[in-house]
Amino acid sequence: MASAAGSVQIARKPEAAAILDALPHPVIMIDRDLRIGYVNDSAEQFFAASAAVLLRHRLSDFVAFGSPVLSLIQQVLEDGASVNEYGIEVGTPRGGDRAVDIQVTPVSEYPDHVLLILQLRTMAHKMDRQLTHRSAARSVTGMAAILAHEIKNPLSGIRGAAQLLELSAPAEDRTLTRLICDETDRICKLVDRMEVFSDERPVPREPVNIHLVLGHVKQLAQTGFARGIRIVEEYDPSLPPVLGDKDQLIQVFLNLVKNAAEATTSDGEIVLTTAYRPGVRLSMPGSRDRVSLPLEICVIDDGPGVPEDLLPHLFDPFVTTKSSGTGLGLALVAKIIGDHGGIVECESQPHRTVLRVLLPMHTGEPE
Repeated sequence: MASAAGSVQIARKPEAAAILDALPHPVIMIDRDLRIGYVNDSAEQFFAASAAVLLRHRLSDFVAFGSPVLSLIQQVLEDGASVNEYGIEVGTPRGGDRAVDIQVTPVSEYPDHVLLILQLRTMAHKMDRQLTHRSAARSVTGMAAILAHEIKNPLSGIRGAAQLLELSAPAEDRTLTRLICDETDRICKLVDRMEVFSDERPVPREPVNIHLVLGHVKQLAQTGFARGIRIVEEYDPSLPPVLGDKDQLIQVFLNLVKNAAEATTSDGEIVLTTAYRPGVRLSMPGSRDRVSLPLEICVIDDGPGVPEDLLPHLFDPFVTTKSSGTGLGLALVAKIIGDHGGIVECESQPHRTVLRVLLPMHTGEPE
């Protein structure tokens, strides 16, 4: 455990220091004057300075002037409530600028002190992937418009010609004309699904009870594709309304639950959870505003998990783990959630895959 004159004796149990040093994330304790009272080993590596040096200085000596980290610390010291911030650029004298996720929390045992935890590889990377998903969805938007005009019209002609041939064809050849009609219908259905991406109209949003949406999705699932699969609900009953479109949200969670049902076994389990995360705010590229996404909805399955090489591209169009899939379901989910101002992400390991949706809540302000 780091120690120096004026530093905080952070742990009463000697093993606690070893636990903090084993954490891969920098942990720093700071007082009201921004003096550093404790750092773990990861913090020394992050700031490229020894504990002895860090403990003789203020945090403001190691981060850029005006850094949002400093204002967050002051906010927590004043309010006494934990705050999370994602996608913050933190500049250090020796480490340069790095995107981190930040958690600042008060420490009840040490008045006028807060604990600062920096995470280098979490939501910041997921936000990058979200922007990639949205860019990919925009590519599909343009493709869908072209396909609708350039492919559906000729397909109608091909199908009409096949129907005419069927009238005069021998019985043994009618199987082939029927095959032509069936295949043109299948291509038309695929183009119809892609045309959804070309709808750029603003989403008509209103207060929506997400638990009613999930209840409807559960009912549809258990009477159809998820018959026999146990669906467990773990909800926060005090969750405020979501700001969104009910029908589109039903489509989103129906897709997610369907994927979960296809991933698990017939005697498997799907867990639906909701939670309120008041400290979750995201910085969006190109804007100084921070978007609050406090509503968290998760769909969890106990299937084999998503292959590691597919995980970063899971929400891209035409990426699928199913032999008969089109790879458009999760791309559509990403588009709809993006249109709602939210994000969707996936964490996967064997026997536990979590698809997490973060959405804005209804604040009562006119849209």
